Amino acid sequence: MDDRDVVARISHLADEEHRLERAHVGVALSPEEQDQLRSLQVQLDQCWDLLAQRRARRDSGQDPDAAQVRPEAVVEHFQQ
Repeated sequence: MDDRDVVARISHLADEEHRLERAHVGVALSPEEQDQLRSLQVQLDQCWDLLAQRRARRDSGQDPDAAQVRPEAVVEHFQQ
């Protein structure tokens, strides 16, 4: 997956996240929808992390294609 693919995936996931949120303005999400929203958020974090890894590898003269999607436990526990 190259940078354009990652950015396209981010855009798609963000669109899905916004669609789900807009459909429930003022109304609570069902448990299934909450799970779906959480999954979308994790996937977005993974994609942003992958893109950052790719850019860092490229900037340091390494192969950006060696970057890998990290598991939820890693990307969801970064210090901000």
